[in-house]
Amino acid sequence: MKSLSSLLGTRKQNKVARFAASIVATLAMASPTSLTNAAPVSLTNAGSIHPANATPVKTTTASVQLNQTKPNIAQLQISRTQYQAAGINPVVVVPILLVGGLVIFVPLFFGGLVVIGEREVGIVVRKFTLSGRGLPAGSLIALNGEAGLQADTLAPGWHWGYWPWQYSVKKEPVVVVPQGEIALIVAADGQPNPPERILGKIVSCDNFQDARKFLSEGGEKGRQMGFLTAGTYRINTALFKVIVAANASAHGMTPEQLRVYNLASDKVGIVTTLDGLPISAGELAGSIIEGHDNFQNGQKFINGGGRRGLQEQILLSGSWNLNPWFVQVEQVPMTEIPIGYVGVVISFVGKAHQDVSGAAFTHGNLVNQGHKGVWVEPLYPGKHPINSRIMKIELVPTTNIVLNWSGRTERHSYDAKLASLTVRSRDGFAFDLEVAQIIHVGALDAPKVISRVGAMQNLVDHVLEPTIGNYFRNSAQDYTVLDFLTARSERQAEAAEYIKTALRAYDVQAIDTLIGDIQPPASLMQTQTDRKIAEEERKTYEVQQMAQTQRQQLVRETALADIQQEMVKSEQSVHIADLKAQAQIKQATGEAEGTKLRSIAEAEGIRATGNAKAETYRAGVEALGSQGYTAMQLMQIIGDRNVRLIPDVLVGSNGSNNGLVDGLLSLILWNQTGKGELTPTPLHPQPVVSNGQSTTDNGLPPIVVNFPVDK
Repeated sequence: MKSLSSLLGTRKQNKVARFAASIVATLAMASPTSLTNAAPVSLTNAGSIHPANATPVKTTTASVQLNQTKPNIAQLQISRTQYQAAGINPVVVVPILLVGGLVIFVPLFFGGLVVIGEREVGIVVRKFTLSGRGLPAGSLIALNGEAGLQADTLAPGWHWGYWPWQYSVKKEPVVVVPQGEIALIVAADGQPNPPERILGKIVSCDNFQDARKFLSEGGEKGRQMGFLTAGTYRINTALFKVIVAANASAHGMTPEQLRVYNLASDKVGIVTTLDGLPISAGELAGSIIEGHDNFQNGQKFINGGGRRGLQEQILLSGSWNLNPWFVQVEQVPMTEIPIGYVGVVISFVGKAHQDVSGAAFTHGNLVNQGHKGVWVEPLYPGKHPINSRIMKIELVPTTNIVLNWSGRTERHSYDAKLASLTVRSRDGFAFDLEVAQIIHVGALDAPKVISRVGAMQNLVDHVLEPTIGNYFRNSAQDYTVLDFLTARSERQAEAAEYIKTALRAYDVQAIDTLIGDIQPPASLMQTQTDRKIAEEERKTYEVQQMAQTQRQQLVRETALADIQQEMVKSEQSVHIADLKAQAQIKQATGEAEGTKLRSIAEAEGIRATGNAKAETYRAGVEALGSQGYTAMQLMQIIGDRNVRLIPDVLVGSNGSNNGLVDGLLSLILWNQTGKGELTPTPLHPQPVVSNGQSTTDNGLPPIVVNFPVDK
């Protein structure tokens, strides 16, 4: 019937023929039921037939293949034997099977039936046409029934009229794009791309599921601008090659490129497009195009005049369906403005310059946001989504800035190249001067400062350094070194006033100017030091002299105080001494009287004793004579005093030299035996030896006799 419809040449007749073939096939499949016994039957089990009042007979269902042309004779003979054993008449069954096979085979072979599953798509290839018409040159897909790959696909269901000798139907699975992924499309047929384009334009073709509409609407061959998002699609794979993450490596791509693009929350996506018009001369990036939904609809970007290359527009955090053949994204951190700073935006792209700084500001241009130049409004502390490839952010401190003309450097490092100033005084001395300058730049003045000098470091190098350095060099020439040293506070006040006025012209506030260490010449300072030391010594001497004078006065007063105390003591001592003297006089007078009386008494006693002794002596002399009485008195004294007349050791000499040795031996023996501890007796008194005594003529010591003395 398909050939008949080709002769008729109309699609309407083709549909009618297919409908008629379906009816005939339905009637043919229903005809075997008329051959069954007319008696009532009951179905008890699947595959079992039980006629009324008859023995149950088991029947089998014969399967007929689509390519089977006639029954197998051997199988029929075996079945006949089985049927006879089962009580079935083969004469009845065989015709039923033959008719059923014919009913099934005829529609499949002669009706061209093709069955497409629910998750399949049929790709039709026409082998020939009776007219012999072929595809146009350069075409791959047939739109008008030409031989070859057909644009129309077969949907799920039964399709008639596709005879196997004329058509070949290839069943392909549907295209499934998982969640979180995209699928890229490459068209094998269509219009050629224009020279200025690299991706095929997007046409309305039901997401590439309608190949006929894609080709008839002017779809372009090659890589497509459009892509498939998550879902299931029936794609004519003869026309479209679908690239998903699963087969990305086979097409020179990575699976990550075919996933939904995710942008972090604290990042900015800098976009570079790979298709579109070239960027205009003198421009850095393409201007912002409206309506393309953040580069997700590339065709609207192209239709709006989008430029290929770096884009002014950025992507913010989120998930985006982006065609990697069309868009490349670079994630960079957001621009952070710290506390105590403002960010002055210098834009290299945007609308033309339109100065809004006013006529009074003639040192640069300030523009509104979106224009090319220095924006009049700064960025305040926080994080800002700035395209750092087309904009520059100059940080300007809004707190006080200290700049040191010395060896010290602050944390901001603006004064890293500043050194102490070398100035010359009026008297010709060169000396080093350290200066500290405190400045402040207001938030609203920051764009003016940057527009004027370009950067904060330029402000220090090109404005502050020459202004402050020249001022101090000039002012130092009006004073001597000593005057500059002694009037330092006045010089500092003058410098602060001058510099404040000078910096105000640059929109910078001078908070204060401080003079640090001053290092005059060493020789001059040595002289001044010596003079100062001498002066200090003189002052020291004067102070010491005054101290000594005060000390003398203090000593005098102290001495007077001490003397006064002594005087009081002396007066009291004199009074006491007088009293003591009087007491002693009285005591002495009393003692003298007592002594006198005792002396008189003793004298009288002595006189009486002497008179008595004299009377006794005169009586003795008269009785014994003068010598006899004297010898008697001598012997009496020797006896009373225990005087020894004979020595313990007697050493003598009889003309030999052994006398001294014998004496020594006797003395040693006497010492060992008695230790010289002899008890004196009246007959043997202890000898009295004097070391200083002289010897007698015979060499023996003289005998010394101590006579008693009357008391």
